Amino acid sequence: MPLIAHAREHRLWVLTAADSSYVLRVGDDDLLYSLHWGRALTVEQAVSLLEYPPARSRSCEVPSDGVLDLSPAGQARYGHAGLQVRFADGARDLDLRYTRHRLTDDELVLSFEDSFFPLTVEAIYRVRAGSPAIERHLTVRHTGSETPIEVVRADSATWVLPELPDYRLSHAYGQWNGEGRLQRAPLAHGETALGSRRGVTSHHANPWAMIDDGTASEDQGAVYGTALAWSGNWQILAQRMPSDRVSLSLGSGHGAESRLLEPGEELSTPVSVGMYTEGGFGGASRAWHEYVRAHVLKHPLELRPVLYNSWEATGFEVSLNAQMALADRAAQIGVELFVMDDGWFGRRVDDTAGLGDWAPNPERFPDGLRPLIKHVHGLGMKFGLWVEPEMANPDSDLYRAHPDWIIHRPHRHRTRIRGQHVLNLARPAVAAWVHATIDRLLRDNEIDFLKWDMNRPLTEVGPLDERADDRLWSAYVENLYTILDRLRADHRALRIENCSSGGGRVDLGMLVRTDQVWPSDNTDAVDRLEIQHGYTQVYPAQTMGAWITASPNPWTGRESPLDQRFHVAAAGVLGVGLDLAACDEAELSRLGTLIARYKVLRPLIQHGTQYRLGTPGRDALTAVQYVASDESEIVVLAFLRSRRFGRADPALPLRALDPRARYREADSGRVHHGAVLLARGLPLDLPTGDQASTMIHLRRLGPDEEEQFAPIGVNPSP
Repeated sequence: MPLIAHAREHRLWVLTAADSSYVLRVGDDDLLYSLHWGRALTVEQAVSLLEYPPARSRSCEVPSDGVLDLSPAGQARYGHAGLQVRFADGARDLDLRYTRHRLTDDELVLSFEDSFFPLTVEAIYRVRAGSPAIERHLTVRHTGSETPIEVVRADSATWVLPELPDYRLSHAYGQWNGEGRLQRAPLAHGETALGSRRGVTSHHANPWAMIDDGTASEDQGAVYGTALAWSGNWQILAQRMPSDRVSLSLGSGHGAESRLLEPGEELSTPVSVGMYTEGGFGGASRAWHEYVRAHVLKHPLELRPVLYNSWEATGFEVSLNAQMALADRAAQIGVELFVMDDGWFGRRVDDTAGLGDWAPNPERFPDGLRPLIKHVHGLGMKFGLWVEPEMANPDSDLYRAHPDWIIHRPHRHRTRIRGQHVLNLARPAVAAWVHATIDRLLRDNEIDFLKWDMNRPLTEVGPLDERADDRLWSAYVENLYTILDRLRADHRALRIENCSSGGGRVDLGMLVRTDQVWPSDNTDAVDRLEIQHGYTQVYPAQTMGAWITASPNPWTGRESPLDQRFHVAAAGVLGVGLDLAACDEAELSRLGTLIARYKVLRPLIQHGTQYRLGTPGRDALTAVQYVASDESEIVVLAFLRSRRFGRADPALPLRALDPRARYREADSGRVHHGAVLLARGLPLDLPTGDQASTMIHLRRLGPDEEEQFAPIGVNPSP
């Protein structure tokens, strides 16, 4: 079956994405309808949908309200309009007419034009072979030669769901130090808006949403998922009509964010991705993980190195000798990437100065960074550096030379957050300076890795130029993307960690341009379980940075065993943030043992198929299971929050095993039946006390090993 098939006489298209189909039709009114999203249909089966009776119109309502795949403002439609404009004469209604289509093996472009005004719209769909993912965006074009047209809102996609018995919305919410927490709740009638007005993706929400009928579990049920590949303001609007039809509209900008199109100018929206999957929320997550690996990450087959970050050890008290001493200890415990954090540049002795002056502090590094880099490389580690290139402190040479380069408005207070301002990357000269500055830093030094931070939202945002529109918001993000793309193209060995005060800019748009993410500044092991549970709803473990840090935790004050802190951090890309200078030899030795164990199991954790077992914050026993692509090996990270009433530790039922096979624990040598592990569970040898955890490695027995377990003397029942 082709990925996209066309029933020409019906003006109908079937997009086949893995085991699902998305069916589109241009109606007699020239509007674009979604007829089906769900299990795969043939063209013949999709055409039969036209035999179903049309929705009945009630009172002033029109049947097209809430079910259009391309939803323009106009006529008697009062639901959310994904495309809203204002013409020079004040008209706001669009009267789009279908004109033509273009079709390739994996892409469909449907073209529409207004019946009077010089405006065309292209709805663009792309199907990814072997994946349930469908990518969508719009291109809006001014085809006239006179006055500009204002685009008030242009959503990337409106995903129309089929009629379900009920609707439940899943999404992530949070705050700084508590990002990515999962919420599932019935979808209210009316409009439910998720999004960010901060100029960045935000700690408070993440640009994805999932809908099910209220009965899906981690392992069973159909799930409709959507995400937006954008790193600025965004909005997901879930609309539940009085008729009980539901749609999800995703786009950049939160609410109206107008853009003036001059004659000949066009606007292309970010990509929205949608998936229909079965197998519950776990099945949905695994489909998203595979999509990210196959179509988002630039280096999906690489193993991310074990890193050490110096922040907790030094803060702003950075010196060459102290960093070298930390590097010595990091190499001793098996670290592969040494990252020097904040405090190395300009007059950066605290958080009030230096941002913007990206040259080594001459008192701390009189010969520049090269002696430290040479020392780190000599220890067999790669060298990484913290930067925050989008910012400037008022106490910096950059700000004193270019106070007009920050985002600000005349006659308005310049809001300072964390002692800093945001550079106006939307201005080409500023973006060019940022690129040239970081490019020079990379060319002058053998830097392997950048931790790219962005520590505050945008304020005082106004027009970018003489056009009184809101393009600054989007131009900022587009120019940031260009900077990152150019740096990666010119420095192909460079790897980048995406950070924004933790998880403030986590999205598919940044993952295209970076290699891993710092999901949260909160490294408390108990809190992290919940944060990482939410993160992996869409994003895979190989992108999730996680550190072993001090106990008591610097933020929460909670004491946690070293092994538990390791097991939580080992669920993704392992890092160490401890003050190694304060660790005794016993602790260093244990860290070395744990890191060596992680390296053995790293291919399974970073590249394996992930299964979440239990829900942190709700279930006392939770785990994450990783299965090799050939299903021959399994890693289980299990966590028991607390014990009560002297009860025995429960066994942990596993997933995705062959019930006919046997599995051997690599450490203990115990052998288990796959069927028993699935039905009864894996016995856990947990340490005593609360916050107990363990890591278990299982290998499937091969045919030769199975022979020694052949049943002997077993007689069938009479």
